[in-house]
Amino acid sequence: MKRQERRASGADGERFAADAAGTQAAAARPADFPPEGLDKPAGRDGSDAAARLIDAFLAWMVVQRGAAEATRRAYGADLAQLRDFLRGQGVDLGRPETVTKRHVQAFLAWLFHQGEAKSSMARKLAAARSFFRLQLRNGRVGENVAAQVRNPRQEKRQPRALNVDETFALLDAPGARQPATAEAERLLCRDLALAELLYGSGLRISEALGLDQDDVQLASQVLRVMGKGSRERLAPLSDASCERLQAWLCERPLLALPEETALFVGARGARLQRREAARIIARLCRRAGLAVTVSPHSLRHSFATHLLAAGADLRSVQELLGHKRLTTTQRYTQVSLERLVETYDAAHPRAGKK
Repeated sequence: MKRQERRASGADGERFAADAAGTQAAAARPADFPPEGLDKPAGRDGSDAAARLIDAFLAWMVVQRGAAEATRRAYGADLAQLRDFLRGQGVDLGRPETVTKRHVQAFLAWLFHQGEAKSSMARKLAAARSFFRLQLRNGRVGENVAAQVRNPRQEKRQPRALNVDETFALLDAPGARQPATAEAERLLCRDLALAELLYGSGLRISEALGLDQDDVQLASQVLRVMGKGSRERLAPLSDASCERLQAWLCERPLLALPEETALFVGARGARLQRREAARIIARLCRRAGLAVTVSPHSLRHSFATHLLAAGADLRSVQELLGHKRLTTTQRYTQVSLERLVETYDAAHPRAGKK
């Protein structure tokens, strides 16, 4: 069974079209969607058992698997959506043994009909697989029906990395314009510290926003970072990051609520949120006059790309990014063909140097 689960849970999107052709064809029939009852309020009959199983699964994810809070919330929402879909089909997730492979396929087909992104569909399927894997382990089902369903085909898009000139323009140009008020100056100080940290240390935006004041060690130029899966690591701080952080730490007490421990806070003094962080980076991009779309992740991706272009080895970049698997680092980073050829010519004894 484990071998079957591993084979079925692979990211071979090309197989999804063949496996789900029937359910996607069904999705094209408007009369079938939404399934009857899906848009009705959830009743309490039978749903309590489903809620208990979902809650127990989420607790297991956190305690046994070290799942991050964002993963717990996402999987909880995904399983609640699956529960509601199944209820519309006359099936109760609280009795997981009654759920079949066809039900899971129909769920994906409905998501496809709704215009759901394939990355979201894949995550919802992953949530269902993990849920049924636990039910199988606990003896509530005889097989993991979700593991028998193929993943949707993924469009492989590389995040765009800024070039070095664009990065420097983003991080340096805003300082040339004087803010109109003292509060605006404090916020700009925070914004520049955040941007410098994302690029200088290659942090995920969730990692940067999760930092507390005592995670910053300016004297030794390191950060204590809590990454995905509750994996803690130390990340280096560049000289520029230290300067920006020192300036922000001087201004922070004027914005932060007395009890707030977060390193980065919003205008109301509480921990800065992801949506506002995205607006901050977009605002800095406009101030720098860049004609490109930049997200917080663009700075992390640029960090890795620039390190590789300068000759850093992939394993070191993996450690700096906090990736568990090297294949993840390979997806996030791009090394030019010219760089690879130069490395080959310089290092391989049979490269045919002239």
